[in-house]
Amino acid sequence: MLREEKIDSRSLIKGHPLHPALIHFPIATLLLLVVTDICYVVTDDFFWAKAGFYLSTTGLLFGVLGSIPGAIDVFSVKRIRKIVSAWAHGLLAVMTLSLATLNVMLRLGDDPSAQILPWGLYVSVLTGVMINITGSLGAQLVYEYGIGVDVVQKDQHLVDP
Repeated sequence: MLREEKIDSRSLIKGHPLHPALIHFPIATLLLLVVTDICYVVTDDFFWAKAGFYLSTTGLLFGVLGSIPGAIDVFSVKRIRKIVSAWAHGLLAVMTLSLATLNVMLRLGDDPSAQILPWGLYVSVLTGVMINITGSLGAQLVYEYGIGVDVVQKDQHLVDP
């Protein structure tokens, strides 16, 4: 079986792709935002509303930062542009960042708890769902298409009898 040529990332530091390294931070903060919103709804404690504001802001900022290397890869590597999943992943990521922006805007002002029910919670949950779908497509790009990693075929691990 022929070994497929790997698809290199163009946004690297010492050979390590930046997009998969940076994107974990916004994923974690925006998924934790769902937890803080639920905690606020259950306890009515202002701490959770304030924590949600910081998580939404941090998630948005790191999401934008993490998306830049991904955009560089899509627009600078011709083989990535030919993959439909890459475009779907990028489009859903932009939609997710748009929801994160809306969530930050809902929480701006003197009282970040004012819009948690119902819109803040709804947007947080929808963002969490979008993160899961977008992340699944991103995982497909890494594990099925080998973007940014060395692709080793299964038969290379077998010992000839």
